[in-house]
Amino acid sequence: METSKSVMHPNANRLFYASCLALITTAFSFSIRAGILPQLGEELSLSAEQLGFINSMWFFGFPISMVIGGLIYNKVGGKAIMTFAFFAHAVGIIMTIYAGSYSVLLVSTLLIGLGNGCTEAACNPMIADAYKGNRMSTMMNRFHMWFPGGIVLGSLISKFMTDSGLSWESQIWIIMVPTLIYAYLFFGQSWPKAKVEEASNLASNFKAMISPLFIFMACCMALTAISEFGPQQWVGLILAKSGAEPMLVLALVTGLMAVARYFGGDVVARFDQTGVLLGGSILATIGVYLFSTQTGAMAYVAAIFFALGVAYFWPNMIGFIADKIPKSGALGLSIMGGIGMFSTSIFQPIIGSWIDSDRAEAAAAGLTGDELELVAGQNTLATMTTFPAILIVLFTILLFWVRSKKKKAQAQAQTTTEGTAM
Repeated sequence: METSKSVMHPNANRLFYASCLALITTAFSFSIRAGILPQLGEELSLSAEQLGFINSMWFFGFPISMVIGGLIYNKVGGKAIMTFAFFAHAVGIIMTIYAGSYSVLLVSTLLIGLGNGCTEAACNPMIADAYKGNRMSTMMNRFHMWFPGGIVLGSLISKFMTDSGLSWESQIWIIMVPTLIYAYLFFGQSWPKAKVEEASNLASNFKAMISPLFIFMACCMALTAISEFGPQQWVGLILAKSGAEPMLVLALVTGLMAVARYFGGDVVARFDQTGVLLGGSILATIGVYLFSTQTGAMAYVAAIFFALGVAYFWPNMIGFIADKIPKSGALGLSIMGGIGMFSTSIFQPIIGSWIDSDRAEAAAAGLTGDELELVAGQNTLATMTTFPAILIVLFTILLFWVRSKKKKAQAQAQTTTEGTAM
């Protein structure tokens, strides 16, 4: 049950459920499109390079619309942004289904990516404004739970439909189901206003965003994003020769992330956002290290550590900005998310070059076949432990800074109370 102390807007729950369905649309577009790539390439005679460019449109559209959405959120409102998201999703899905060429698929995937970015740009500030206190952290975690949760669900649906001999077009139609539901739930609803008046002013947003704390958190966001998405994007390729089933590892990771985010509010209430971020960086470092050293059944143990580590990164980075730097407003949240996605895209080719380099070194050492692939892959994962390891240091600094600031505020409050009593 929500109480007036935790909810600031009368239809907050309906807006929240609509947001979750919109994020499921994003997750479905990620997982189902990945599942149909072999069928898509075969039917339209597309090369692997062409399929790669089609996928890149998904990541390209996402940060563009996130940043633009953040800039115009206070001017046009979240409702208008989500209206555009619906049309981008719907048109993109239909264009994909009836596409007969490579160029049309590029445009349709870009549209879907734009819709996905709008979802983040509109829904993150809405949740931050609709709830207050620890309830905001709880709902932010539960909202972001549906990205990994939706990926698991979408992957299972795609696998079942593919195994049943159903066409790739019928699988794409599935993405339309949550799209239509979220459009219905959002239709005709009023949106909450910004908690802090300055949050609706772009000048105040930019001023808050050039603060040392925001810049510090932006650097952390770049590292948390690649710590999460880097290993996930490459672990399948790397673990293929380790004796573990890569798809089971990925399903275990995303499934655990979804469960962990559902209970994220309770974890944040106990350890605070900074404590959760520090703990996550420690667990993520252990997880990636185990991926880089273990094979067989131990890969699943590594997946548990990794999932519990990265699960709280994205929602609590966004929640921290909403809570500790509220004057950055919707723009600040969108910029933070955009930095995360941009970091992921920048580091992907770098990680690929690490794999190529490690393969060359392993080949020079006389390794061949599966042994070469495994050693090269694990060496690359060992290098990737650098990302969460740096975060351990950064979040330790952040933890002591936040605690110091809280103690100072409590001391000032106590002094004020004593002065008033006298």
